[in-house]
Amino acid sequence: MNTITSSTALWYTSRATGIISLVMLSAVVVLGVLVNRKGRLPGLPRFAVTGLHRTLSLLVVIYLALHILTAVADPYVSIRLIAAIVPFTSSYETFWLGLGAISLDLIITVVVTSLLRLRLGHRVWRGVHWLAYAAYPVALVHGIGASSDLRSGWLLALTVCCACAVCAAIGHRLAEAGHALPRPQRVAAVLSAFRAPAVTADRRTPAASHRKAPSR
Repeated sequence: MNTITSSTALWYTSRATGIISLVMLSAVVVLGVLVNRKGRLPGLPRFAVTGLHRTLSLLVVIYLALHILTAVADPYVSIRLIAAIVPFTSSYETFWLGLGAISLDLIITVVVTSLLRLRLGHRVWRGVHWLAYAAYPVALVHGIGASSDLRSGWLLALTVCCACAVCAAIGHRLAEAGHALPRPQRVAAVLSAFRAPAVTADRRTPAASHRKAPSR
């Protein structure tokens, strides 16, 4: 009886921490997408945005650790701790847990490089930081595939809302970037990009035709 009760508690804890991790990871991605190049959000100072983003990121790692440890400790299924780090090594739900391991590895990489940002340089950190956007859809698919709870009811609605929030943030950022330049300049930039090779070829041809042979 105690074993069943303990397994049930671990199961609920694993599911709850997984759902919380998904919601918080969605908030981290939305916040990261909406922040402009100066590291600010409208109406908020830079230190507040940076602090909120860092706090949410660390909380995601904490809840992910609880999610993994409770899943490993649950005696109902056999999941090794190494399976949470090395993708597709679990004998239980190999594919779905493998996606979870990939997402975890990407998130850990982003967090570690963020802590070492001053030593790595902005360009390297920026490139690695893009992994967070790859980690999100992988984590989302992992959650839906590994947990049947997310496929129906209010948890499905919550998952859809999280995904829609991220998509809306990305759409807003793309629209904002598209309107950064006035329309005439955007059209001119596009046309010059297409015409650049032809102009270059035209300019080089006359020069080549009038070039004199070198004197000997």
